[in-house]
Amino acid sequence: MNLNLDSTMKLESSTIVADGLIPSQYTCDGQDISPPLSWSEPPAKTQSFVLICDDPDAPKGTFVHWIVYNLPAAARRLPENMPRSAQLAQGGVHGKNDFGKLGYGGPCPPSGRHRYFFKLYALSKALDLAPGATKAQVEKAMQAQILAKTEIMASYQRQDRA
Repeated sequence: MNLNLDSTMKLESSTIVADGLIPSQYTCDGQDISPPLSWSEPPAKTQSFVLICDDPDAPKGTFVHWIVYNLPAAARRLPENMPRSAQLAQGGVHGKNDFGKLGYGGPCPPSGRHRYFFKLYALSKALDLAPGATKAQVEKAMQAQILAKTEIMASYQRQDRA
């Protein structure tokens, strides 16, 4: 599937450097809180955003750490330490991560260095999904609605334990 997507929208974090290391406070070795994220202006017809964070290096295939959908079109950031509630105060809904929970679940690789992709999608409409949807459900629902996509990738490796 070849999408001709707007590529001017950019995703960034004040605490995670693209292609760098994820600070431990955002992992299972620290506070396991979500990092702050912000993004630039999306395409004019954007009606909502989806954020998916996953780890393609997991032993049993891609592991989903965070799903947020139906973020309002006016949103330009997610603050640090987002609550793990189904509905978010600023708008948006949490999906279910592969830990089986709502909200963010930080990196906790069993071995080696893993890559974590934070992917933001601008959509032409909000998704008709209840809280707790899976990545597969979200991806299927947004398939024909994607106006733009941007991402940042950072890595994490747990320290060896004696």
